[in-house]
Amino acid sequence: MNLMGLFRSPQNELEKGGKEAEDAGIRMGCPRCGVQLPLSDLQENMNVCTACGYHFRVGPRERIAYIADEGSFDELDAELISRDILDFPGYDQKLRNAKLASREKDAAVTGTALIDGQPCALFVMDPNFMMGSMGTVVGEKITRLFEYATSLGAPVVGFTVSGGARMQEGILSLMQMAKTSAAVRRHSDAGLFYLTVLTDPTTGGVTASFAMDGDIIMAEPGATIGFAGARVIEQTIRKKLPQGFQTAEFLLEHGFVDLIVPRSRQKEAIARLLQLHDPGSIGMTAQEAGGETHECI
Repeated sequence: MNLMGLFRSPQNELEKGGKEAEDAGIRMGCPRCGVQLPLSDLQENMNVCTACGYHFRVGPRERIAYIADEGSFDELDAELISRDILDFPGYDQKLRNAKLASREKDAAVTGTALIDGQPCALFVMDPNFMMGSMGTVVGEKITRLFEYATSLGAPVVGFTVSGGARMQEGILSLMQMAKTSAAVRRHSDAGLFYLTVLTDPTTGGVTASFAMDGDIIMAEPGATIGFAGARVIEQTIRKKLPQGFQTAEFLLEHGFVDLIVPRSRQKEAIARLLQLHDPGSIGMTAQEAGGETHECI
């Protein structure tokens, strides 16, 4: 097999992978409608299908770039990393693979930011790191963020995406449900605002704890939200479940979600909610705070 030239430097812009390469035919199929989308168009549209509005999953850095004012994000606890506490078979390799796939140290990124000029503490979960599973590091980072926000008197905005608790850490992962919820409660008792944004999928122990603890619960269109899988529930209750019962739209209709906001309008909606819940804006009319919230939903 001739390997000559395999590792040579790119000779032109197409080989370098610039915009010309994207325009040269790189496409991604939409899982909902099947349309083949030019990668450049998809990226320019915040990774939302231009044909049907399907919201592709995105990593935390991309999400932060969409939401936070440029240069305002200040990361916290970036040094925390998971380890194989229980000597679970194959877990070390899974962690290495997850770090390579996501380019993150674990499944949550936390810090402080400005969102359209409104200060907040911010956490974003990562679907590319073991599907955002919640282990000890995720729980610790989110708990620390709420404690820091409480000490500052700051609101918290959280973007959730998770397949649930991380089974490779056993009961230690399940303990994070109570730990994070207690931190949320202390933040709430201090009179501070917490907004959750549920993205696809938000399931398992994350749903059963801090994801649904928000004062206002926002969701992305089409997001899957639930605790157990549909098949498990049907086998348990021995009843057929309604079609799409775990979608954001179904949960909105039944009162478990407060509003659904497409990705392109989330920054505006979140900033208005932060402003409306700022103690300094008490007594301010909605118009003075930037308009009725439903106008940007």
